[in-house]
Amino acid sequence: MKESKYFFSVAMVVVAMAATIVACSSDDPKQDYNPLIDDPKPEKPTEQPTTQTERNEQYRPQIHFTPAKNWMNDPNGMVYVDGTWHLFYQYNPKGNDWGNMSWGHATSTDLIHWTEQAVALTRDELGDIFSGSAVIDKDNTAGFGAKAMVAIYTSASGAQQQSIAYSTDGSKSFTRYSGNPVIKNNDDNLRDPKVFWHEGTKQWIMALAKGRKMGVDFYSSPDLKSWTHQSTFFMELAGRASIQWECPDLIQMGNKWVLLVSVNPGGPILGSGTMYFVGDFDGKTFTADALDYPLWLDFGMDNYAGVTWSNTGDRKVMMGWMNNWQYAGAVPCSPWRSAMTLPRELKLIEYDGKPLLANTVVSEIDKIAGQWQTAGAGLDVKDAYQLRITLNLDKNSTITLSNSADEKYVLDVNSSARTLTAHRTSATGKSSFNGTFSVPSIQAPLNVTGTTVTLDLFVDQSSVEVLTQNGSMSMTNLVFPQSVYNRLTVEGASYEAEVRALKSIW
Repeated sequence: MKESKYFFSVAMVVVAMAATIVACSSDDPKQDYNPLIDDPKPEKPTEQPTTQTERNEQYRPQIHFTPAKNWMNDPNGMVYVDGTWHLFYQYNPKGNDWGNMSWGHATSTDLIHWTEQAVALTRDELGDIFSGSAVIDKDNTAGFGAKAMVAIYTSASGAQQQSIAYSTDGSKSFTRYSGNPVIKNNDDNLRDPKVFWHEGTKQWIMALAKGRKMGVDFYSSPDLKSWTHQSTFFMELAGRASIQWECPDLIQMGNKWVLLVSVNPGGPILGSGTMYFVGDFDGKTFTADALDYPLWLDFGMDNYAGVTWSNTGDRKVMMGWMNNWQYAGAVPCSPWRSAMTLPRELKLIEYDGKPLLANTVVSEIDKIAGQWQTAGAGLDVKDAYQLRITLNLDKNSTITLSNSADEKYVLDVNSSARTLTAHRTSATGKSSFNGTFSVPSIQAPLNVTGTTVTLDLFVDQSSVEVLTQNGSMSMTNLVFPQSVYNRLTVEGASYEAEVRALKSIW
């Protein structure tokens, strides 16, 4: 999923919103970008990235993955194998704006520290390399070799078709399948294939988004090469009659299935957002339970296109693109643009008698955490930190994070409505780069019972992620203060607060 056009003036943003923003697909791929390889030769490694130690520019996240330089959007091709977490992502190897869509690549042994690798896949005669997934073909169903890593992605030119490539050397190089595309069509609204092995029917299943036509198509295959359409899932959503459906992910969680779908425009507040459906899947058809949809994974402005790692067993770990198509091309970041969220662990819990998809930051965050300290007005932090606040819910409260420049990020907790409201305005820091960035009221339900709520705030140089301790609510927002917020004020109800520093991952 990708966007080739941005609207930077307020007037143009308004026009774009009135018309349906084309957010994550390109109707005009860069035609001057020549193919670098011809199938079936392996993909040639590109220039290695800038050294890890140079990532200290203003606004550069210190605990979130960013490429050393250039544009990045969707995470894709995420797969875990032999102790290594592989993160592929939409990447422009030639500049800091959208274009030349390729698969960048980074690896980690702990989900926290990342090593940027050479670009894995670049544009070929079938078009740009849009989002997709990767699997480990342990039984050699495709014939590429036992335990081959197989990437399934969208080839995007005038149409969006599905292609595959494989690696037998642990992702050092990929070979394009000579029979690409494996799903041919003349439509520009079929993209972002997420593939998994369905044990019940002994076949591969693909969830494929239908873009502006909305919905998710399901395909099956015995070998990752030949695919059969099985069904289409779609649900009309009040107030969202004309949006794009993108980046699907169908996940089994116990005896239930959860379908993630990113939509744009049409998020919970403005622009991009990720919704989910809970239901059943029989190997052919997904049937959603009767719930009050849409359900949102994250109530902030900046958690989009998130999907889970494959080959992780029962553990479900996802990561999202920490940006929003409303202003993605304008955020004041150079020589890189965009970051990923912290990795989140997904669990299906129950709240108010209904299923709820909870997400918490992975426990591996402890690897970079210092000791917990009581949090006073001045926070003894430098790069990034985790702040934990337990609030009584007998009265309304206001939490304010600020810095020496009097820039502030304010959160209001309504005790009776059980809501959290963030205020992202010019007071938070730099915001004039785009007319839609300032959002005075970003509201989320706390989804908690009892007399208290515990909030975990993960604060970095240009973002604040707020989650309830059990993951029943999350809110991810970009901010651009001159320096990290290092002062705390809590007004209203009684509370307890502690803080721990988080070391830079670079």
